[in-house]
Parts: sequence; C-alpha cells; structure tokens
Amino acid sequence: MAPQAESGGNVPALGSAPEVLIVDDPAPHVRRLTLNRPEKRNALSHQLRAEIMHALQQADQDPEVRVMIVRGAGTCFSAGYDLGGGNEGVDMPHFTAEGEGQWPRHVTETWMSIWDLAKPVIAQVHGYCLAGGSELATGCDLVYVAHDAKMGYPAVRFGVPDMHFHAWMLGMRAAMEMMVTGDSISGDEAVRLGWANRAFDEADLDDEVLAVAGRVANIPTDIVSLNKRAVHRGMDTMGMRTAIRQGTELCAMGTKAATFTEFIDKMRDEGLTQALAERDAPFGDYRTGG
Repeated sequence: MAPQAESGGNVPALGSAPEVLIVDDPAPHVRRLTLNRPEKRNALSHQLRAEIMHALQQADQDPEVRVMIVRGAGTCFSAGYDLGGGNEGVDMPHFTAEGEGQWPRHVTETWMSIWDLAKPVIAQVHGYCLAGGSELATGCDLVYVAHDAKMGYPAVRFGVPDMHFHAWMLGMRAAMEMMVTGDSISGDEAVRLGWANRAFDEADLDDEVLAVAGRVANIPTDIVSLNKRAVHRGMDTMGMRTAIRQGTELCAMGTKAATFTEFIDKMRDEGLTQALAERDAPFGDYRTGG
C-alpha cells in the first residue's frame, strides 16, 4: 500500500538526526541494524529504508563482516510503511521509473535486492511484523521470531500488497486465508508454515539470533556467498522473483478500486489512527483487539 510517495530532488541525508537506525557489531564478524523509531512502531519511512539499505550495502563490502542482523527497537519489528506523514520533503531512497505501480515496484525491488548481497541477512522478529515490515523480513535470508510475534498484512482489508510473497512463503491455503481476511499469524505458526526458521522466547531472542549469526560467521564469505546464491538461483529458476514482480501490477490496479480511494479519503479527513481503527473494528484485532 503506497504512502503517497513523493518524487523530486530531495535526497535523504544518511545519518542525520534523529537517529532512525542504530548500527553496531555485537560479535565478531556480525553487523547488527536496529530500526529505531519505536514511538512509530518502526514505521518504514523513506529515511529509514534508505539507511537500512545503505548500512546493508556497507556491511556487504566490509571484509570484517560476514553476516548481518536486522531487528526493531521497542515493542515490535515493524508495523509497516509510514502512512502518517513521515516522508515530507524526502524522496524514495533510490530511483524507480515513474508510471503505474511505481511505489510497489520500488519497495519490491528494494527488498529483493537483499537477496543479491553476498552475505546472509537475518531478520530478528518480535511483536508486530506487518505489511511493509513483513516485506522487509521476507527479503532477509533467514528469519527468527518470538513465539508470540504477529506477522500479517492487514492492509489487504482496503488494498493489495506491494510484494506478493505469500503464496511462495506460506503455501497456497495459508496465503489465501491471510489475503482474504487480513488476519495475522503467530511466530510459531510462521515457523510451521515455513516463513520463519525457528521461534524462541522473546527474552532469549537476542542471544539465540546472535548464536545463529555466530555459526554463519564461522564460514568464510567466499563460500557462504556461493551457497546463498545457489538457494536464491534455485528459487529464481522456479519463478519466484518473476511472480513477485508481476504482483506489483495488481497492487497498482488496487489503488484504482473504490474501497482503496475511500480509505485514503477517510485517512485524510479523520486521521490515520481513526481510519485504521474503523478498518479493524469488525475483526477485533490489531489496534482494536484490546
């Protein structure tokens, strides 16, 4: 779902205040990125997405780094793209050809580019991992979750996903249920369906993910990069990337639907929080679940 993306000459200033991304090296050969907008549930603004990709690309070129981790500060990994006005004066982080479907093409190509990095990227997921947040996590090579994490795409209740990974990652039936209800799944269910690798208690998640990262880092990058590439090329041969790309046209079509335009009008007139609450009230979940 597009957050009314801007286009023009305003480029995000990497590393400018406030600090939306924290980067550290918590263990030998491990680079960790922490999404640092906890007051916004780590909403993925243009600025934050730019910083994520810049940091990942830097780490990929750093000979001392062998694996990267992406996690969220505060109560969740990420509740999705920034729909609340956090993008004023800042363009999308990299050039995407204009025209129909520019936004879904932009975010889809951004997250799929993680697959083309030489080094593995791990998503460490707790709390909400929704909509754009689930797309970022899907772009990572490995995903480890808290048992009670919530992964879902509630935006299907008024629009169409930008990145159509669900059938590939969840299987047809589970993907269909998520796409026609907007319901979320728990971390445990995400593991059972194959979207995530393993689930842990949230209190142990940092240590468990660092342990996995340490095992990855034990293997030199020249070998790991080839084995990562082999897996992704296998999926490419089966058509995964092409299928995900074609979904961007469906997202563009969805923005022309009456339901979508009515929601956007409501969001502008009543505010994002009220629009989302009204969207989810019949389901009793997300912001309305108590």
